Amino acid sequence: MKSAELFNRQGYAGSSLNDIIAATGIQKGGIYRHFSSKDEIALEAYNYAAGIVGRKFSEALAEEETAAGRLLAFFRVYEDVVNHPPFTGGCPLQNTAVESDDTHPLLRERAEQGLHSTLDLMKDIIREGIRSGEFKPELDADALASFTFSLLEGGIMLSKLEGSNRHMKMNMASFASYLEGRCLKA
Repeated sequence: MKSAELFNRQGYAGSSLNDIIAATGIQKGGIYRHFSSKDEIALEAYNYAAGIVGRKFSEALAEEETAAGRLLAFFRVYEDVVNHPPFTGGCPLQNTAVESDDTHPLLRERAEQGLHSTLDLMKDIIREGIRSGEFKPELDADALASFTFSLLEGGIMLSKLEGSNRHMKMNMASFASYLEGRCLKA
C-alpha cells in the first residue's frame, strides 16, 4: 500500500491528499469511495505497515528454538534498518507514536495497541523461558520486555538518525551479553 509507505516516511501531518494521489495514482473521488477521511487512510496505512513488520517478526521468531534467541530475533529484523528496513521508512510503531503523541488521538491509540501487543509477545517469550528453565525464575517479565523493546526502538531511532546501523549492532551485542550474564540460568 503506497499510502502506508508515504505516511511511514513523511508522517500524517506531512502527507497531504495530493501526496496520497501522487503516490497511489488514485484520484480524489476514488480515494473517497473507499475512505471517508485522511484519518481513515492513516489508520489503515498504519495497520498495513504494522502487519508487514509483524509478519517479519513472526518469521524471525519461528526460526529460533530458545527464548533468548526469540528475543534477539526482534533485533535481527531491524539489524540493517538503514539500508533494508522491514518496512519503508523504519518502524511504523515508533514513527506513529512519536508523531501522534500529542496531536492525533486515534493514531496514538493504534500505536499504543501495537506497543502492548509487542510487549505481551515478549513477556510470553520470557515467561516460557522461565517455565522451561532457560531463564532465571526471579526474572521480571514485564521489566525485561520493556527493557528489550526500549533497546530495540532506541537502536532503530539512533541508527536511522545517524544513517549507520552501528547503534543496532551495539544494542544487539549488549542485549545478548545482558541475557547471558543476567537472565540465563547457569
